[in-house]
Amino acid sequence: MGRAMKYIGEQEVSPDTVQRVMETIPITGGMTDLFQYILENKHSIDCIVISDSNSMFIDWILHAAGLRSCVDKVFTNPAKFNECGYMEVQFHHSHACDQCPVNLCKRKVLEQYLSEQSESGVEYKQVFYVGDGGNDLCPALCLRGQDVVMPRVGYTLEKLLVKLEGHKTNVMLRARIIAWSSGADILDEVKRSLQL
Repeated sequence: MGRAMKYIGEQEVSPDTVQRVMETIPITGGMTDLFQYILENKHSIDCIVISDSNSMFIDWILHAAGLRSCVDKVFTNPAKFNECGYMEVQFHHSHACDQCPVNLCKRKVLEQYLSEQSESGVEYKQVFYVGDGGNDLCPALCLRGQDVVMPRVGYTLEKLLVKLEGHKTNVMLRARIIAWSSGADILDEVKRSLQL
């Protein structure tokens, strides 16, 4: 990401132009309804984002879509524009996980968040982990039996989970798998869970 943003800066693409482009990225179908439901049910639902993108992109996209208030916390790679107008992206953290990119282990972030919440008296009956990338497998493996991992249909996480289920390995997934194609699929599952 850092190299790509340096290249964009070298092409004299202004920070404002980068922001305008990011703000025009369409939100996946049904996600606005999902986030609206989360916002209306903040007393029962916490929503965090763990992303290997960067803080500026995520903030721009959430603000442009009017969804920032739905998200309790964002965990991602810090970013800023330097004096030359190039976006600099730093590592979110360092870690020892050999399954994840060197800059971010989503499992470490998720486990630390859940631990901190527990220490402050918040226990989750159920966690829904929604993802699509290869780096979403590691956090999916720390989920409990009552939790749900939701891989996006046709994307890397779904393929890895299918492969994992088909092989006898020491790696064990305890969470239920429910694939999604749109935010409506996720919303249906979240609503069903809250009705139980």
